[in-house]
Amino acid sequence: MENLKTLEKTINSELSSKIISSKIKHSQIYINIEDNHLIEVILFLKTNSATKFRQLIDITAVDYPERERRFKMIYLLLSHETNSRIIIDYNIKEGEIVPSLTSVYPSANWMEREVFDMYGIEFKDHPDLRRILTDYGFKGHPLRKDFPLTGHNEVRYSEEEKKVVYEPVKLEQNYRNFDFESPWEGTNYIKEVKKIEKHDKKN
Repeated sequence: MENLKTLEKTINSELSSKIISSKIKHSQIYINIEDNHLIEVILFLKTNSATKFRQLIDITAVDYPERERRFKMIYLLLSHETNSRIIIDYNIKEGEIVPSLTSVYPSANWMEREVFDMYGIEFKDHPDLRRILTDYGFKGHPLRKDFPLTGHNEVRYSEEEKKVVYEPVKLEQNYRNFDFESPWEGTNYIKEVKKIEKHDKKN
């Protein structure tokens, strides 16, 4: 914990004009930054000899539709040298374009594509910004809070056509037999076994 506190102080002193707030929670450092300082903050955390956050673990987002700055961008970094993690977050408006980290962390490529696919957030200077989890013709972004939970079409992969196809929803439910008896009373097959055992004892 003391190492984390020292690291937090170092980060705050070096990036005081770029950090809004910071805290230590769950053995990790959390910092909230101004959105226009992302690249500067990330470069410092990766290259500074006191921090050495050289591995990008994940990039994700959270949707808050009721807020003016609707999306929270979240970045998770790991330092093997200091055995510590840091989480950076900042808020953006809908339609705001975010700087890509692919020039700093090449592994950001697919992570940013996933955020684009799930939330519709675009990344400036990304080398290949296209969907990665859904079909290229897919409509909408599934992790947005306003994405419909039900609809009139379903998406599936067709083995015959060797591609993703859209079809009208078919709500077919096969009839199944359920045993609603209490587990304390035992299921029917257990009762039948007990009857056979009692019968064998009598004979």
